[in-house]
Amino acid sequence: MAEPIPLTELAEKPVQILKGVGERKAQGLETFGVRTVLDLLTHYPRRYIDRTKEARIADLEIDEEAMVLVEVRRCSTRRIKGGRTMTSVQVGDGSGSLAITFFNQAWRERQLTVGTQAVVFGKASLFRGKLQMSNPIVDLVGDRTGRIVPVYPQSDKAGLSTWEIAGWVENALERTLAVRGFADPLPVEVRRRYDLTDRARAFRGIHLPETMAEAQVARRRLVFDELFRVQLALVRRKREIERTTIGVGHDTSNDPDSLVARFHARLPFPLTGAQTNAVEEIRRDLGAVYPMHRLLQGDVGAGKTLVALSALLVGVQGGYQGALMAPTEVLAEQHYLGVRELLAGFTVKDPATLLGERELRVELLTNRTPGADRRRLTEALATGGVDIVIGTHALIQDAVGFKSLGVVVIDEQHRFGVEQRAALRGKGDGGAVPDVLVMTATPIPRTAAMTVYGDLDVSVLDELPPGRTPIETHWARDEEQELAVWDQVRTEAAAGRQAYVVCPLIEESDKLEVRSAQDTYAELAEPGGELAGLRVGLLHGRVAPAEKEEVMGRFRAGELDVLVATTVIEVGVDVPNATVMVILDADRFGIAQLHQLRGRVGRGSESSWCYLVGEPTTSDGEARLEALVATTDGFELAEIDLELRGEGTLMGERQKGRNDLKLASLRRDREWVERARDVAAEILDADPDLDTNPLLAEELALFLGDEDADFLLKN
Repeated sequence: MAEPIPLTELAEKPVQILKGVGERKAQGLETFGVRTVLDLLTHYPRRYIDRTKEARIADLEIDEEAMVLVEVRRCSTRRIKGGRTMTSVQVGDGSGSLAITFFNQAWRERQLTVGTQAVVFGKASLFRGKLQMSNPIVDLVGDRTGRIVPVYPQSDKAGLSTWEIAGWVENALERTLAVRGFADPLPVEVRRRYDLTDRARAFRGIHLPETMAEAQVARRRLVFDELFRVQLALVRRKREIERTTIGVGHDTSNDPDSLVARFHARLPFPLTGAQTNAVEEIRRDLGAVYPMHRLLQGDVGAGKTLVALSALLVGVQGGYQGALMAPTEVLAEQHYLGVRELLAGFTVKDPATLLGERELRVELLTNRTPGADRRRLTEALATGGVDIVIGTHALIQDAVGFKSLGVVVIDEQHRFGVEQRAALRGKGDGGAVPDVLVMTATPIPRTAAMTVYGDLDVSVLDELPPGRTPIETHWARDEEQELAVWDQVRTEAAAGRQAYVVCPLIEESDKLEVRSAQDTYAELAEPGGELAGLRVGLLHGRVAPAEKEEVMGRFRAGELDVLVATTVIEVGVDVPNATVMVILDADRFGIAQLHQLRGRVGRGSESSWCYLVGEPTTSDGEARLEALVATTDGFELAEIDLELRGEGTLMGERQKGRNDLKLASLRRDREWVERARDVAAEILDADPDLDTNPLLAEELALFLGDEDADFLLKN
């Protein structure tokens, strides 16, 4: 028998070599991204019809969704009122008949000719005593005779049916398996350990299963392959960085006289167990010979800033500088004020001074820093006079240089592009690469973190520090409940406390029936408005920077009772006196955004409330709000969010090439993510350049080229 065929070879075979794929059909397949035989074989069935357990028309239950295999008996189209069309189809399956109605889909008459076999999926109802379905999903299956019939994604517009696709797949498998079979790059020992079938059986089993159990066995192997390739790329690049990049030699001592130990001792409360663990993980990274590249993810209020500051101080105590980059001026200024207060009175060694030490210097650099101050600050950074600088994108401008940048912290890292993060990391002194800690207050499930941020080591803060008051969350569904919300805002304002009111839009939209910040501000504050007599401010993205800072300054100082805003206050705004968060048209926001907004209150010792106002128009919208009411645990919410949205949104930023997790699910297959990573590490530790695993190396280049690998790596 000839040598087994590698997937890379199938990637070079155009689909036109298959029987029945002419130019028009090839163009139709291209709408699915199918150009080669490999593309076709990885165009997996979206579901299966198990003819051994076939539902019958006679068994349909009213108002229940069901799938039945039927044959078309009659089909006709007529015009109805308003110029619309109605296509009526009569189908049967031997157990009974079913009337199907399609509105404004006249093309169905061409699709559903008499004798056509199709699977229809929809909700059965009774009309004049007879069973019917309106606008069901239709899959054409032709005269497939297998016990298990695969149903493929298809396109009527492209002129493709599921039975045609199945025929081409079968032809491709016959021509491959009968002659040469598939080359399998996965070591036999790994397949045995995890009970994974070989690749040939996997492709046959996913497309031509004899039983549903066989399809599941095939899916397990192909899911592993998808996840394994991703983890292989991540671990390989991570190991390469560790091997080839020179890190900074930090003083990681933690004796009582060290800067970090003195900082911890001066805090008014002890670190939580999660903070202590994260600080220790970071300290070990900073002591390693290669640069740290770690993700610190923690729930709202979990104390990420103290952990990040501990990392920066490790750099400072060894004579290096630290930089913290935030996505907005408001957040950068907030960090600056907090860090400056926490480090007031601390000193660092400086042989150039008379006493051999000076006060630790913290500075702020944003685009609002005046020219003269910017020049003085730039010079001090270049000469080492500044120990910690906090800023925005201004930190990565060409004019800004450091004498010895040792530790970089990037806050809310998902708001920065790969190039921006790399630019700050490249501000080292030309030899060693600074250690990098990236932070996010948007928790993501562990398996997602291992895939989306797989090049990063991950530290998790899943405890809240003492003194944080739990936030009560309520859903105001109607006008009467909303009136009670404004009563609560007025009650809190009368007690000297403050509130936020958040709207999804800045100004009114003709397309979206939601309340805007400008209209809400006017309605609430006007005479007779719900908050008339209170001091109400307005803040949104179009407010000029100077005015924005003036409004935020007044709110922080307690000169405003209520701040009406858009999501510009989502991250970084810290006003402990604010106890009420009102989110209007809350169903327009995602779970992570709602959780972030809720985290703007509950920052002091007083009881706090979050009110979600609005009536969702979708079941997903209802599920999001119910989840927010049910829990304040960001990690639990992240799991729910992944369940509702699917991982496409999480993975979307980097899914550019072939490997778009066509089968694997970060929810259903979470244990396989970890197993794939373990195997990737095991193989690469023994064979760092994959010299003895050429098939793996070729597949990696095919599925995840350099550009896709760069997207995987958040460095």
